[in-house]
Amino acid sequence: MQVLQSLALFAIAALAEIGGAWLVWQGVREQRGVVFVGLGIMALAAYGFVATFQPDPHFGRILAAYGGIFVAGSLAWGVVVDGFRPDPWDLLGAAICLIGVAVLMYGPRSVGS
Repeated sequence: MQVLQSLALFAIAALAEIGGAWLVWQGVREQRGVVFVGLGIMALAAYGFVATFQPDPHFGRILAAYGGIFVAGSLAWGVVVDGFRPDPWDLLGAAICLIGVAVLMYGPRSVGS
């Protein structure tokens, strides 16, 4: 059950961070205005809190593993929202990152590590 909770928190964090960054991008680069930027800043702030709910107590591990989620999530966001078409190297890179997430977060550990 903790794995499902952890994965759900990673997904929420990715939506907040990637969505927030996208909103800032839209506000500044696409000149959609200050409302987009403000919403993006709020989403990015929300992302900062989500990791604190992870069951694992080690900040470094959580953030390192989240990096892999961010990579794969960013590509997925690009596909869904911006019509980006990843090439095989993009997909391979994302798969490697997700394998890293699995190893970092869910690999067998000795007690207390």
